[in-house]
Amino acid sequence: MAHQSELIASDIEAYLAEHERKDLLRLLTCGSVDDGKSTLIGRLMHDSNMVYQDHLTALESDSVTSGTTGGDIDLALLMDGLKAEREQGITIDVAYRYFSTARRKFIIADTPGHVQYTRNMVTGASNCQLAVILVDARHGILDQTRRHSYIASLLGIRNVVVAINKMDLVDYSRERFEQIRTDYEALIHRLRLDSVYFLPISALKGDNVVTPSAAMPWFAGVPLMEHLETVDVHAAVDFERLRFPVQLVQRPNLDFRGFAGTVASGVVRRGAEVLALPSGVRSTVERIVTFDGDLEVAGPGSAITVTLADEIDLSRGDLLVSPTEPPQRGHDLEATLVWMADAEVRPGQQFLLMSVNGVSNASIRAIRARVDVNSLEEEPGEALGLNDIAHCALVVDRELLFDPYEQNATTGSFVLIDRLTDATVAAGMITGISSGWDQEPPAGIARHRSEINSTERTARLGQRPVTLLLTGMTGSGKSTLAAALERRLFDLGRSVFRLDGENLRVGISRDLGFSNEDRSENLRRAAEIASLSSRHGMITVVAVQAPQGEVRARVRDLLGADRYLEVFVDASEETRRARDPNGLYAAAERGELSHLPGVSSPYDRPVDPDLHLDTGEATTEECVTALIQLLTQRGFLDPR
Repeated sequence: MAHQSELIASDIEAYLAEHERKDLLRLLTCGSVDDGKSTLIGRLMHDSNMVYQDHLTALESDSVTSGTTGGDIDLALLMDGLKAEREQGITIDVAYRYFSTARRKFIIADTPGHVQYTRNMVTGASNCQLAVILVDARHGILDQTRRHSYIASLLGIRNVVVAINKMDLVDYSRERFEQIRTDYEALIHRLRLDSVYFLPISALKGDNVVTPSAAMPWFAGVPLMEHLETVDVHAAVDFERLRFPVQLVQRPNLDFRGFAGTVASGVVRRGAEVLALPSGVRSTVERIVTFDGDLEVAGPGSAITVTLADEIDLSRGDLLVSPTEPPQRGHDLEATLVWMADAEVRPGQQFLLMSVNGVSNASIRAIRARVDVNSLEEEPGEALGLNDIAHCALVVDRELLFDPYEQNATTGSFVLIDRLTDATVAAGMITGISSGWDQEPPAGIARHRSEINSTERTARLGQRPVTLLLTGMTGSGKSTLAAALERRLFDLGRSVFRLDGENLRVGISRDLGFSNEDRSENLRRAAEIASLSSRHGMITVVAVQAPQGEVRARVRDLLGADRYLEVFVDASEETRRARDPNGLYAAAERGELSHLPGVSSPYDRPVDPDLHLDTGEATTEECVTALIQLLTQRGFLDPR
């Protein structure tokens, strides 16, 4: 065997320790029907001397009765173990093989190519770090090639080998290889792939599988095995944001209470502070327990048991996370679904949703768009059928703790289960919190109009309703200015309502984080409240950061341009930092705060605000006077 070492005979414990330290690569082969996936894996193992002699003898015998290569040994039979697979010469189920070389350990999944078995391909790809996508050199890029490439990208596989197989049947033509390469490169800009390696091979003959091909001297790259041994698939591993899903609470005696699970991302350190969710209680890591003894630190993929310094309530489905980088949470989600059931699904149907948080009741509220895997364009759809991929809005009854799938595949993934049959019907990847901007109210809900019209309110209050959005970066003085304006208007006898960003976070938006999606939803909620206030004739002052220009534009549309004023509250960076007692700017620069607008995330400065105030140059009283003048000039205040 290729992974054998002299240490096996002389020091078996040293060999096992050396073997355990090897890097592990999980990969899959995929592509269209009869592209040679099983043959490639068989050739890879055979030419690397990874097939035991008794297995090889049985394979030679099976090749006579079930083989498809004439009198030669049929290496595909190493993977196609089902009777139906051997009879038809196709792969139906996902077949896994484990092997090892001197450099690396491998778990390889051979996935089926038929369209009706795409669900099996999704299953095989869900835990893989690299995909080998086979293309028949005679046929080129096919629909299933595009489908599997898109699914691989969707599932977060960023490293791809495009193995152009059966080069022996096109006379090892360099022109044919380059043509297929050009065709596939047209797909890459539509897919999220970090590294694509194009490789001409013949799995049947062994060209460029383990050893370089003498028949293709024009190819200067390395064979498949060498690429698999050296490719870096860990560059995207997240060591910053701790995500530790609790899978089991261990209580063997009265003196020990530990929480077992696998670190999904980030690093667990003894003595470090952690945040328990959903409770929100903080504690510190007292011990990191493993079978081989306690650790000082544990990284992604480590199976550990954690004990905490404090007795807090944690159970299966809860999370231990970084206090400075909590996950998102919500009941309304946006997700991409791969539908895996024969029966169609339409919005409104009920399912069980299973994730690291446990089991929740869920329903599909809306199908945003289906993805055409041929063109990768989005198209409207009212229902989903087998193998459809679509962007959907879901509602769950239990608040989920999650990260977007592209940030964390463990906390961002789920499956939908049929409530009657317990069959898995869909695989899902969460993209974020469902935006309330595009949601329709439930059927049968009607708006109740007031019997008091706007003319009556204007005459009574001496003002026209308007919402002033005070937007600006941290430390610019929005809250101070909003409070002073509220005081001045009240003293003038006006009816005014103030919405402060931090007050929103304490109450109505306490379920939101600080990502762009969360900030958008926070501003939408503020705008909806302002809309209700406006209908009652009030002057509403909203003081929030509102860093996204496109979201501020949606606020204008929601409230109506005739009832909306945008005020840019500005100040120099030096002034803003001096007004920052909580040290947010410094924390963002240290990498501890990833969503501070203007520092660690973008802030879109208003291009054409109704008023631009520099609170570093003008006093609060001067700024308030300018706001009163603006309201008067625009006709929202009657002179008194």
